[in-house]
Amino acid sequence: MSRRGGEKRKDPRKEAFDAAVQAVFGERIFSAMRDSPHGDRWLSTDWAEHPELGRARGWARVRRDGRITVNRNAPAEPAEWIWVLTHCALHLGFGHLEPGRRADHAAQAAACLVVARFQQQLRLGTPPFQVPADLPGTDEDRLADLWRDTGVPPEYAALGCGGALGDLDVAEPDETRPPRHLRQATSVPTLTWPELFAIGLAAAATAAVEDAGQARRPDGEIDPDSPWEKARRWFVSSYPLLGALAAGFRIVADAELARAWQISIAAVDAAAGEIYVNPLRRMPEPHCRFVLAHEMLHAALRHGQRVGPRDPYLWNIATDYVINGWLVQMGVGELPEDVLYDPALKDHSSEEVYDLITANLRRYRKLATLRGRGLGDMLDRPVGGADEARRAGDVDDFCRRALAGGLAYHEQHGRGYLPAGLVAEIRVLDNPPPPWDVQLARWFDRYFTPLEPTRSYARASRRQAATPDIPRPGRVRPELVEKQRTFGVVLDTSGSMNHELMGRALGAIAAYALARDVPAARVVFCDAAAYDAGYLPVEEIAGRVKVRGRGGTELQPGIRLLERAEDFPADGPILIITDGDCDVLRVRREHAYLMPERGRLPFTPRGEVFRLR
Repeated sequence: MSRRGGEKRKDPRKEAFDAAVQAVFGERIFSAMRDSPHGDRWLSTDWAEHPELGRARGWARVRRDGRITVNRNAPAEPAEWIWVLTHCALHLGFGHLEPGRRADHAAQAAACLVVARFQQQLRLGTPPFQVPADLPGTDEDRLADLWRDTGVPPEYAALGCGGALGDLDVAEPDETRPPRHLRQATSVPTLTWPELFAIGLAAAATAAVEDAGQARRPDGEIDPDSPWEKARRWFVSSYPLLGALAAGFRIVADAELARAWQISIAAVDAAAGEIYVNPLRRMPEPHCRFVLAHEMLHAALRHGQRVGPRDPYLWNIATDYVINGWLVQMGVGELPEDVLYDPALKDHSSEEVYDLITANLRRYRKLATLRGRGLGDMLDRPVGGADEARRAGDVDDFCRRALAGGLAYHEQHGRGYLPAGLVAEIRVLDNPPPPWDVQLARWFDRYFTPLEPTRSYARASRRQAATPDIPRPGRVRPELVEKQRTFGVVLDTSGSMNHELMGRALGAIAAYALARDVPAARVVFCDAAAYDAGYLPVEEIAGRVKVRGRGGTELQPGIRLLERAEDFPADGPILIITDGDCDVLRVRREHAYLMPERGRLPFTPRGEVFRLR
């Protein structure tokens, strides 16, 4: 059908398909296959009615001469056509249509799985169906042999684009196919499709390395026209919250370093004040803004130092979810593909997200950070010497001041919305929590308020020797109060406990108890069994206590002993000193834990946890 004046009506489906053909055939990896000088071997497409392919609910099939037959009635977007055409071209490049290869159902399913796995790394187009994120890495021939015996698993049976017919059209090439323009019809193919694909792959790799080298100027500085540098300048000029951070961090775009450290997109070293980006991964400037902001917040919020006893990689995943949620809410750049983001985790803290992740370890360990799968993008390199330690401390101080100043400017000038969780973390960073001994002192204040001096003439003051004729009241402490002001100590004396840890903990307990007029504490030593030491004067707890046991770790019997003791107050709090290598505890009294900084309890504690540093 034509319009007035003889103008043909444009077919939007054909235009979308032609754009996909241009995009795929224009890739360097297919250059040798597209421009092959070897007779009738070149990539081409056939846009026509194909009833068999339509009935098979397929998108396309590929022949061994390079002809890709497509179903023009298939409902596919341009990005999906790109994926389909790439899939067919890779079948040729992987040698799946070479003479002598089997093309049964199991072999075709295994071939499609291998190609789909390669496409996940290539990132060209979007599959028109759901592809599992974690495809098995088994060899293709082994998979085919296995599936011939057991059958193809349902989740891997439909990874091709040929529908019920299969992707591989093993019919002999069409002898009537005309030779390509300016080609000699008598030329004989001397290179196979895998060899042509290898030539294109090498050319693409060489071009990528050359492009990466051009991204770095001879003096080692980043090209000012690169999208990474433009993104950094945008923060300095237009986003005050992170502007000072962007000015203080150095961007390193080195292909060799990215390869050595296995950096897929980006990583950050907070101690060095450097953000490492992979120059081979080309990204538009809005995506670069998002990635830079992500890495700067990792460093500024000290996520690497806050890991504590948690699994470092899962903690990295948890903080990624939180940071990416904040950046999406603030509209900083654009969220790149395959970056961790879940709207359901909005307003959750990193600690809360970590607790959710640990409930499904098998799923979350398969996720990838900006550095890659199984690798954290917060580089945890040891600080070498005094100069490097000073440098790391200076970077921490710089990040704290930069974020606090940026927040103040952002709020004063109304520069946009900021998530409450991010604001809270910045304020905590600017006002760090008190050390463990101060927290312990406050815990004692909560249960043992200092006694007001009580004086009575029944007891003369001993401090008035200069005027013995003048009667003065002495200070007294009621017996009832003396019986009530006490607490319990459950001390882990197992073999894993450190003597220094026990000494520091007991010393702090004794000092704070004496300062608050607590005369004695009920002490129980626990390892394989519980040893009741009874009530001990607090001044003796740290100095003259003989530790018994040193066997296994069973703390629950000691806690049960205190809870059931008739001479222990019903409201008496309990302090538990352990390194975390213990049994699961159930404490019905008010209680708290004293632990080393990197100790981890095998359960979620209900009482406060004070970490000795």
